[in-house]
Amino acid sequence: MTVAGLSESQLLERIFPRLHYGQEHNPSLILGPGDDAAIVAVPDGRTVLSIDTQVADQDFRLKWNNGYRTTGYDVGWKAAAQNLSDINAMGARATSLVVSLTMPPETLVAWVEDFADGLSAGIRGLGAPDCAVAGGDLGRGRELAVSVAILGSLDGGAAVLRSGARPGDVLALAGTVGRAAAGLALLESTNPVEALDREQRALMDTQCRPTPPLAAGPLARDSGATAMMDISDGLIRDGQRMASASRTVLNLNAAALRELAVPLLPAAGLLGADPMAWVLGGGEDHGLLATFPPGLQLPHGFTAIGSVEAPAPTDRAGVKIAGRPADNVGWDHFAD
Repeated sequence: MTVAGLSESQLLERIFPRLHYGQEHNPSLILGPGDDAAIVAVPDGRTVLSIDTQVADQDFRLKWNNGYRTTGYDVGWKAAAQNLSDINAMGARATSLVVSLTMPPETLVAWVEDFADGLSAGIRGLGAPDCAVAGGDLGRGRELAVSVAILGSLDGGAAVLRSGARPGDVLALAGTVGRAAAGLALLESTNPVEALDREQRALMDTQCRPTPPLAAGPLARDSGATAMMDISDGLIRDGQRMASASRTVLNLNAAALRELAVPLLPAAGLLGADPMAWVLGGGEDHGLLATFPPGLQLPHGFTAIGSVEAPAPTDRAGVKIAGRPADNVGWDHFAD
């Protein structure tokens, strides 16, 4: 059955029971799905807000070159992950989200149900049980697209911005980089999905169902992090953004980068690729980049990968590797 065979209310009747919503999940959700708008309490007095969009054939393919078919569960999980990660990067806790789903009429109802299951599973599985689905919108269009707007609370603390890195700080990473890019390369390859081993399938899973380290954001904030940001477009490109905002230089440690590339060597060998290109330019792992004052013990889950320096008089703010300027590689949403 396709969505063209159901009315909006009939489709919502199939979606609502699958969603993670209601006051049993978050008491601050005063009014959830079913009215013209949701009502959410803001006990902290401040709201952290973000939004992200996935569009078929731009951000994912329904069928990849290697034969893998993207499920509604994949898209729902990833929609949760990428938005939860943005809240995490501020040192905040996600509280509620709203979802807009645009579908071609031939979209299967089962795919939509699977999407709702993946969204709810992502919220729970990634460790954000207080985040409730507050509402959303369904629409018909030529392309399959999903947008999620998410709210979060700082719980009385201060937000950690990307502009706070200071010379002398330690640059650290929580989570992974490069795995999602390796998974994307496998999906785009001609190596049949059935022929891939367990670790190669795990790399694909990182692309389709990323697992951002949600506990790391508030922990880093409470531990004294000076700057943080989500790595969604690549270590170098997002590092450039942090360096520019902080007017500093992020100097990456070459040995630490090589360690990050080691788990990617088998996939790189299969594809004839350079694993370091995935580490430096690959996004969508949604790891967390943070800076900490010198001498501070890094919080659990963080690994030092470099240092923060003041730009030389002839330098711009930016990223270096072992003291040499890095090429600005990474994902650009508007590049050809």
